Amino acid sequence: MSGQRIEQRGLYFEEFEEGSVYLHRPGRTVTEADNVLFTTLTMNTQALHLDAAWSAGTEFGERLVNSMFTLSTLVGLSVSQLTMGTIVANLGFSDVSFPAPVRVGDTLYAETLIVSKRRSSSRPTQGIVQFEHTMRNQDGTVVAVATRSTLMQCLPATSEAEPASDAEPASEES
Repeated sequence: MSGQRIEQRGLYFEEFEEGSVYLHRPGRTVTEADNVLFTTLTMNTQALHLDAAWSAGTEFGERLVNSMFTLSTLVGLSVSQLTMGTIVANLGFSDVSFPAPVRVGDTLYAETLIVSKRRSSSRPTQGIVQFEHTMRNQDGTVVAVATRSTLMQCLPATSEAEPASDAEPASEES
């Protein structure tokens, strides 16, 4: 036995390759408790998430899972594989959509496309990576898509050795 100790972590900036797609497994089956707890914790009292009798009269015929829970789970499923311990900050989300509803009992699977990456000129030990996250249910139906920009740490050994290669606007968030 080597005695080697391995700590799970996300990827450093240099380890991301544009065009790569990461499949995040295992999936996550949504329970009624998940929906009710998330909805009440966030003070979203929308009847569509909480009131079974009222929701039965909607076009969906039942309560739907809170879409912010769906978005949070979409990002959460990617953390251990992509950003655990290597992210500096989320810079923003864009193009968030929910093309189909999530229902209690659905099992959700996420995948992430690495859209782009560039070194930061104002933060030489960091880089910006743009992800496109997609979530599907157990039937393969896309239930959420979101583009996310993140500020990521560079590999410790190369952080100071490599100069920033891309110019960026002076208004970059710090």
